[in-house]
Amino acid sequence: MTGKDVKDKQGKQERKHRKKVVKTIHVSGKRKKAIARATLKQGSGIVRINNVLLDHWQPFLAREKIYEPLILAGNVWKSVDIKVNVFGGGVMSQAEASRLAIAKALTEYEPKLKQVFLNYDRNLLVADIRRKEVSKPNCHGKARAKKQTSYR
Repeated sequence: MTGKDVKDKQGKQERKHRKKVVKTIHVSGKRKKAIARATLKQGSGIVRINNVLLDHWQPFLAREKIYEPLILAGNVWKSVDIKVNVFGGGVMSQAEASRLAIAKALTEYEPKLKQVFLNYDRNLLVADIRRKEVSKPNCHGKARAKKQTSYR
């Protein structure tokens, strides 16, 4: 073996054992009026939403919605910290916006997860574009309300 071969072999071993160095990943997700911005960086598996640990997030159903991409990701999310800032909308809209942002961040971190998320639920990676319908002029309050007419 020559000196070059030994260096190549050592280089391959070093690359094999090197940890994945991650730059900070910023992504956002929307649902109705709720907007969530997620930041993913190297860490130990801590997920915070508006500076509250995910384990303490209420209500229970919203917490379970947010856990879906983490469960599907397996052990991938245990090596990163995810911080989500969400505002606007209602409780479930915020949960779905957070879920979308977390899934997008994990997909950017580990591209193999994209197909897993799409097979489970397309809304993990693609935002739902439905919004509240605009109220029309000369109508009474609601989007499709008509004026009451008298026939006599």
